[in-house]
Amino acid sequence: MIRVDFVNRKCRLIAEDLSHLLHFKDDSLEEIAGDFIKLAAVERLLERIIMRAIDINLHLIGELSSGMDEKSTRLTYRDSFLRLADYGVYPESFALEISKSAGLRNILLHDYNDVNRTLLHAAIQNCLRDYTIYIEHITAFIRGGG
Repeated sequence: MIRVDFVNRKCRLIAEDLSHLLHFKDDSLEEIAGDFIKLAAVERLLERIIMRAIDINLHLIGELSSGMDEKSTRLTYRDSFLRLADYGVYPESFALEISKSAGLRNILLHDYNDVNRTLLHAAIQNCLRDYTIYIEHITAFIRGGG
């Protein structure tokens, strides 16, 4: 059974972090890369947004799947975004786009000191766009009864 309260709470937290990320949307690459505090804040906000979405993805997949397909193969975080399209949560074209953020999450987590600042800067706009749409799709799906 889908835990609507869990999904809604995660969506609310993503929305809050998106509102904090908005503070950096007009900053130049140089402004962010040259300011340790801004850089750390952007990195952490992106990581939190992406991980909260992955939490939602994995929960939904666990509840919507028959269980056999997921037990035979461990899903990557990227796959979790793609799988939601299979369940009709959002279109495949959107899944292909937002699934790229899982790679950013891996870069942020594993290559912390070597993050490509240009990639990080571009991720601000991408994240603001994609995760606003993500929340819309998730909440519409939950309201529709899953």
